[in-house]
Order: sequence, then C-alpha cells, then structure tokens
Amino acid sequence: MGYVLRTQRLAAPLAQRGWRTGWKLGLRLLYFPLLIVALLGPAYGVTQQPVRTAGKDVWLLVDLSRSMDAPDVAPSRLQKVKAELSTLINRFQADRLGLIVFAGDAFVQCPLTYDQSALQLFLNTLQTNLVPAAGTDITPALELALARIGATPQAAGSLPRVTALVLVSDGEDFGNNLEPTLRVLTRTGVRLFSMAVGTVEGARLPRATGGGYLRDARGQEVVSRLNPVSLRRLAEQTNGQYFELTDRRNEFPLLVNALNRMEGQAEQVRTVAVADNRYRYPLALALILLVLDILLTVKVIRP
Repeated sequence: MGYVLRTQRLAAPLAQRGWRTGWKLGLRLLYFPLLIVALLGPAYGVTQQPVRTAGKDVWLLVDLSRSMDAPDVAPSRLQKVKAELSTLINRFQADRLGLIVFAGDAFVQCPLTYDQSALQLFLNTLQTNLVPAAGTDITPALELALARIGATPQAAGSLPRVTALVLVSDGEDFGNNLEPTLRVLTRTGVRLFSMAVGTVEGARLPRATGGGYLRDARGQEVVSRLNPVSLRRLAEQTNGQYFELTDRRNEFPLLVNALNRMEGQAEQVRTVAVADNRYRYPLALALILLVLDILLTVKVIRP
C-alpha cells in the first residue's frame, strides 16, 4: 500500500497516473518470492546417482577373553575399548568396516559394511561372555580375517581394495601356531595395527557373579598383565604400527590418524538415493520476470 501511495504522490506533479508505474509492484511481488523459494532449494522426488569412492576395508579384531574385564584401565579394558572404537567408527564414513571377536576361537560379529549405525549396535553388545571361556589365541582371529579378505569379490579390472586389520588385545596369547599365519599375512600386503590394552602392573579379574576375584587351580588370584611383545611383532612384520591404551596413555587418536593416512587404491561406484532439487524452475521464472522488470520501462515525463 505504501508503494502505491508514494507512486501516486510522485506521479501527480508530473501530470501522470500512478498505475503507469504501480503495475511493476505486482511483477516484483512475483519474482522476489520466487527467488527466495529457489534459494531454499525445494526438493521433490528421489533420484539414484552413482558416487565414486576410493575407500578401504578395515577389520576390527577385538579380544573378548576374560582378561579384558580387568579394571586396570577404567572402568575396564573392554568398556574403554568400546568407547574408543565408537569414536573411531564415526571417523570413517567412506570406508567399509567389519568386526571380528575372539578369545580361544574367532567369530564374525559384523561383516564389512558402510552402515556405521549397524556396526555401532554390534559394538555396544560386546561382552566377554559372548565367546566360550578359554585362553586367548590370536591365530584364529587372523586366519578368519584372511579368509574374509580372500572371499571379498573384486570388480573386473579394478585393483584389490586396501585392507587394514586393527587388533585390539591385552597381548596374552596362549596359542602356539602364530608364525605360519603371520607369514601368510605378510605376503598379502595387509597392514596390521595393534592396540595393546592394559598395564604392565596388571589387575585382578573380578568374577562375573558372586563377587570376589578369579582364582587359578592352585587357589591363587588371577592377575592379568599387558603383554605387548606379540602385538608389537605383528605390527612390525606387516608394515603396521603398534599403539597402547593404558591408565596413563591413550593412543587411539594416533591409530585414527594412521588409518586416515592409508589412501584407498580402488575406485568403487556406489549408487545412492539423492533428493531431486527443483530450484531451477522457480529460479528461471524469477529471472524472466526480473528481466521484464528491467526492460519494460515507464515514461513518466512527456515532452
């Protein structure tokens, strides 16, 4: 209304009628809202678009032996590991991650997936009672990871996907057949990053029920201590790196940085659903009306 009144007031001394210039108000009331609508990016419908990624596969091998309940890394070794792995998973949105758990034997808890939410659910359920109570043996976990790597299909003409293993354990290994598996692992070119969890001083292991602490066959309380020797050797012989999570030092951020520095070598095409942005239509109409507003002038002074 103010625009119309001002137009009539300015047109009167020139002996003109206000409507000769006032009609542009309607034009501007059309293209200004259309510009705003285009800026908001209206979406209608969903289209499938190919996305090329150069990612890698990361297998998380987590020790679930009873020694992971030791409280020398508060609140316990396993609970601290779960919290740190949860953060790690969120840092690798473009990579496939899988989860293998082990003690005396190994099991695939979650196959390789891009779905970090699903992997988080499996991670949250980890407890030492998920696997049969037995001494820790790292070999079955490595053999299972190698079997899964060999079974991963490759696209025709593509390079093998870069693969890393993240072995999380306190290092207590009661197996005696690690060397053959280590030689196979070295030949594949897979890099192993070991995360040693615990302290050299160690801690007593609480009973699952009834209170108190676990005792061995001689009636002595069981004390679990960090044993980094095998974990360090695995990392060194596979061109990986060794890290520690203790009561004084947390090197999980260093592990994340090391994994980030591994560049994916194989391109993969993934199809993702993308909302179809229809901003072009209101933008095109607004520009047409704007050009009309500029080109169509009104002569307000007569000779």
